[in-house]
Amino acid sequence: MAEPAAASGRPPLRLWPLWLLLFLAAAGVAAVRLDPGSTFQDRNLRSLLIGIVTSILVVLWWLLGSRARWKLRGLGFLAMLLAVGIGAGLFRIRGVSGDLLPILEPRWRTRPSLPGALTTAATSPSPASPQSAPARTGPPRPDFAQYLGPNRDTTVPGIALNPDWAQHPPQVLWRIPVGSAWSGFVIVGELALTQEQRDEEELVTCRNLTTGARVWEHSDVAKYDTVIAGTGPRQTPVVVGDRVYTMGATGLVNCLDLATGRRIWGTNIMDLAKRDAELKGGTPGQRTNIARLPDWGYAGIPLVVDGRVIVQPGGDRGRSLAAFSAANGALEWTAGDDSVDYSSPTLLTLGGVRQVLIFSSRKISAHDPTTGRILWQRPFGGQFPLVANPLAVGPDRVLLSAGYGVGAELLEVNPGTNGALAATSLWSSRRLKAKFHHPVRLGDYAYALDDGIWACLDLKDGSQPWKAGRYGHGQGLLVGKHYLLMAESGELILLQPTPEAPIELARFRIFDRKTWNPIALAGDLLLVRNDQEAVLLKVALQ
Repeated sequence: MAEPAAASGRPPLRLWPLWLLLFLAAAGVAAVRLDPGSTFQDRNLRSLLIGIVTSILVVLWWLLGSRARWKLRGLGFLAMLLAVGIGAGLFRIRGVSGDLLPILEPRWRTRPSLPGALTTAATSPSPASPQSAPARTGPPRPDFAQYLGPNRDTTVPGIALNPDWAQHPPQVLWRIPVGSAWSGFVIVGELALTQEQRDEEELVTCRNLTTGARVWEHSDVAKYDTVIAGTGPRQTPVVVGDRVYTMGATGLVNCLDLATGRRIWGTNIMDLAKRDAELKGGTPGQRTNIARLPDWGYAGIPLVVDGRVIVQPGGDRGRSLAAFSAANGALEWTAGDDSVDYSSPTLLTLGGVRQVLIFSSRKISAHDPTTGRILWQRPFGGQFPLVANPLAVGPDRVLLSAGYGVGAELLEVNPGTNGALAATSLWSSRRLKAKFHHPVRLGDYAYALDDGIWACLDLKDGSQPWKAGRYGHGQGLLVGKHYLLMAESGELILLQPTPEAPIELARFRIFDRKTWNPIALAGDLLLVRNDQEAVLLKVALQ
């Protein structure tokens, strides 16, 4: 029988430092979670940091301050290392959630296998065969030709969904593997287009809508990949007439032929930043820092308007926004001196004037779409990314919203002096913090995911009638009086937003992993994807 520590002359284990560490860690986490001045994501990061520091201190206590036998301390330390090694061997970090929590994935889990390339020539993709796009019978299906819908406002007009999913659930027509990306689909006739990553190639892929089979693909040697932000492009194609306009995560802008995928013209907006870096002079290292990619890669979707392709290169030499000729890619104008952010250029008519709105450098700017001239600017946001697009809520009013504790602000835009416009704030509120979920408007109310929770905002004063239902940081579309939400978890949620209460009508599981990609609805066909799979569903209409 082992002799007690006291009887053997050895001091007992010194446990009070361990209890003190655990108490301080619990108190620290409680203080962080209850801090009203910090954002939800910041609370998560600080809680995680407390956990890491506490774990390190516990190990140091065991080795240096526990008074255990040295042999036991060594065995305990080896056991800790073994546990960490086994955990690292069995699991990997597969990015982060919208709340900046690491996502652990078993290492034995493999992604669906991707088909090989259709062609080895990046600029000469294989055209569609006559059999790949069978003729469709019945009334014509409306197109979904650009990001966020026909009007780029997260709304699909002219369609009424059947809310009875118990009797008429969505039907899965096909499911296929796709390359990594946070891109969405667009639908034009019998073609569906998206952007993907395959190994070291960034792809624009065109598929047959009916079957999911590839019709053509265009590839460029380019890759964006980080543990936190993920792999591949963030953008969604834009189709105008017989041309496809795309931008990749590394700044490649392409104009492709819709029928074949042949490249008509292309450029890289990083070249503008590199020119600025060269003009600044300095050492090569300093120039590289000026011309580096944004932390999350380029994410804005091109805006095609009045024969121009408008994108956001970012830069302090009039390169904040740039317009290229849609016909031949010639640079027509650049304007603004602000760094790149993560929203997309948005065309709105406010105060009777058409203008392109863009977030950058903790502000929002409005540009003349013809010349790029800045019409008005206002500070907005903080040190974190601005992603959710501005939403017009009247002929002269626009709603801004951002996550990371920023909230919402309603601006009124009216004529100013010297042909410019003036934007004044009507109210600001922390009640609607849309991180990268785009708000929608129904009547006098706006609806969005407020830090991942479904919420309603009164446009008259910024008050919040209700906030309920944690769906994470997903994407959705307003369809008539219903809202189709693709939750971050991969579930499709049917909601009926009203100012009185949140109404969840039905759920339908599609994916079992993080889903951030925007969705596309053309008639009764809903096309959804994440960074591994794409699924076509048929939804019942009224």
